[in-house]
Amino acid sequence: MTDKTTPMFPSDIEALAAACLVANGCDDSNAGAVARVIAAAERDGCHAHGLMRLPGYVASLRSGKVNGHARPVVERLAGAALRVDGDRGYAPLALEIGTQSLGEAAKETGVAVMGLVNTHHFAALWYEIELLVEQGLVAMACTSYKPAVLPAGGTQALYGTNPLAFGWPRPGGEPVVVDQASAVMARGEVMLAAREGHALPEGVGVDAQGQSTTDPDAVLKGALLAFGGYKGSSIAMMVELLAGALIGECFSFEAAKRDNDDGGPPLGGEFMLAIDPSHLGDEAGWQRHAEGLFGEISAQEGTRLPGARRYRNRAAAMRNGVAVSDDQITKIRELTG
Repeated sequence: MTDKTTPMFPSDIEALAAACLVANGCDDSNAGAVARVIAAAERDGCHAHGLMRLPGYVASLRSGKVNGHARPVVERLAGAALRVDGDRGYAPLALEIGTQSLGEAAKETGVAVMGLVNTHHFAALWYEIELLVEQGLVAMACTSYKPAVLPAGGTQALYGTNPLAFGWPRPGGEPVVVDQASAVMARGEVMLAAREGHALPEGVGVDAQGQSTTDPDAVLKGALLAFGGYKGSSIAMMVELLAGALIGECFSFEAAKRDNDDGGPPLGGEFMLAIDPSHLGDEAGWQRHAEGLFGEISAQEGTRLPGARRYRNRAAAMRNGVAVSDDQITKIRELTG
């Protein structure tokens, strides 16, 4: 591979990704939704969920695992409970439709929950969290994957990296958005390290024999460790229950059993919660009170609010574009045909 790069603006990345997806079996609606997520990831410096994922999307279209013409359907199960059936398609279109309905329900009832089922999720959670905080809502989301993380004290991968995300709106400012895996490191970051040929920090994962290693290829064949030992392992279990049993979807180990291992995302679910802070008794003060905490955090040297780095990257990308590997562009064009 070469080290040459080409600057691309987010709109160009979105167009490149959408064309590739359409050429491989997506309709415009599904391709556009996925391409927006890919472009946002590249724009915000989250390259592990950007163009690097496109070959996996294409593989799952070509294998027939994913429905590139999916038509998600929103069902209101009760006053504050919704379900979105993704029609075996990629999650982004179902999320764009579902988060709008979830936001409306939260503003009506104060608190609303949504189960996203029958979808293939391959992206970071901060994207859909932002769709909710932009509506003035406090939000949480979690999803599982295929086994990649050891349970505390265990020897075999059982949990997915199982990210948990949280968002807090800041009217007039950039929202605070936390998005973190239950593993020490997201699997996408390990994949990126393997692709770029650099070692991982100590304590990220083990090889297939259960021995600690900094080789990303060995970790991909072995397992990741949960952050904080048994505490992170418990959070991973919680995510399995919320995004699996609670909404009628599969656990990570069940997802692996029914997946065809084509390199794309397995079929699974996502749990989302939205809260309208104006319904909880402090309509005038919740925002001001929160800003006091954010101010105390920011006053300490070396700190930053969650999401701040993404926003800096976003501003720079909108001005100057994103440096995209020429080899990556060539591969995508080959996939596009």
